[in-house]
Amino acid sequence: MGASLVLGLIALVLGLGLRYWINRRKFYRRSATGAEGFSSYEKSVIIKTSERLGKWIAYALIIFGVLFLWSYSRQKNAKEKAAQNTALCASFNKRNTIKETMTTKIKTDG
Repeated sequence: MGASLVLGLIALVLGLGLRYWINRRKFYRRSATGAEGFSSYEKSVIIKTSERLGKWIAYALIIFGVLFLWSYSRQKNAKEKAAQNTALCASFNKRNTIKETMTTKIKTDG
């Protein structure tokens, strides 16, 4: 497996997991009325700020994961095209060699 594929999958899974974990914590912190419950103002500010920062990090990881996966698919397509071109060149060279031997044989016979 390519490094781009591995890095892309790891970044994508980490980003989605981080986003899920933050949203889940936020959901379970809500009361029946929908208000978030904190034991103090300081905890409220620190937790909300860290969650906001965590979400930005999660979004960045998701974006990098998608870009790495896109890069991997482009590399894979380029390798497949190069292999096809090599195969075409080989078959072309083989046909030319056969034509040359046939032409040489006709010249020597005739």
